[in-house]
Amino acid sequence: MDGQLLAVNYGRAASAAMDPIEKKPLYHFHLGTQILSAGPNSCNFNCKFCQNCEISQFTVPTEKVTPSRLADLAKSSNSIGLAYTYTEPLMWYEFLLDCAAEFKKRGMVDVLVTNGYINPRPFAKLIPFIDAMNIDLKSIENDFYRKLCGGVELQPVLDTITAAYKAGIHIELTQLLIPGANDSEAQITKTVEWIAALGKDIPLHFSRYFPRYKYIAPATPVETLKKAFRIASQKLEWVYIGNAALTEGNNSYCPHCGTMLVERYGYSVKAVKLTGDRCGNCERKVYFRS
Repeated sequence: MDGQLLAVNYGRAASAAMDPIEKKPLYHFHLGTQILSAGPNSCNFNCKFCQNCEISQFTVPTEKVTPSRLADLAKSSNSIGLAYTYTEPLMWYEFLLDCAAEFKKRGMVDVLVTNGYINPRPFAKLIPFIDAMNIDLKSIENDFYRKLCGGVELQPVLDTITAAYKAGIHIELTQLLIPGANDSEAQITKTVEWIAALGKDIPLHFSRYFPRYKYIAPATPVETLKKAFRIASQKLEWVYIGNAALTEGNNSYCPHCGTMLVERYGYSVKAVKLTGDRCGNCERKVYFRS
């Protein structure tokens, strides 16, 4: 309009709800708390296996929200802040900047759940406001992104992960394991080695895939999840299994002495031997933030 670009999705929310922080998933950030969560009706990827395709790949009704309205709602609901999630919040970039600044001003946290596909300069503007991120590292192979995610590339995602970690943002990574696409031992090992080279304390969540949208491969076998967990646990301090009813890959153990720090049953969380960011047994500093 008159030579100006307009963000037509500014302040238009496709979904909003109160969630456990563990649902993002963030297992090492403000344990056991609730967080207001919201997201736009859009995505910059077109993943054939999209697990949230109803609100990311199709047009749905939205509701107008403002930063102050969301902040008021978060305060009245005893939320620790706001999680930008459900679809791809980076498509909400202008609103995200304004909203994150409002929440920061009010002393609440900003959490970004994202595929990490953003250029360095706009991401640098976001960094001062973001307290925690769960970044979806879909694969360590560029071909996976090009063939299954709509022609995008891997490297910008790796750059975002690296920049966030080095900036001191609390980060955790998620990888949806898809049979025949990114679940080979070689691919899992390559993923783990890349993460370990950046920081072996970065939590990694392996999530179980189920057939959705345009992808009809069968659900991830439980044994694949367990194999990935064992491979990753050799080099990473914190590895978890999600979207599967398993006892393995739920709890957190001190990497130094093996003491159980956090016990989890679904979204029910109990700090057993965790004292702030220290193991209550050996006093080793661990990657937890509150």
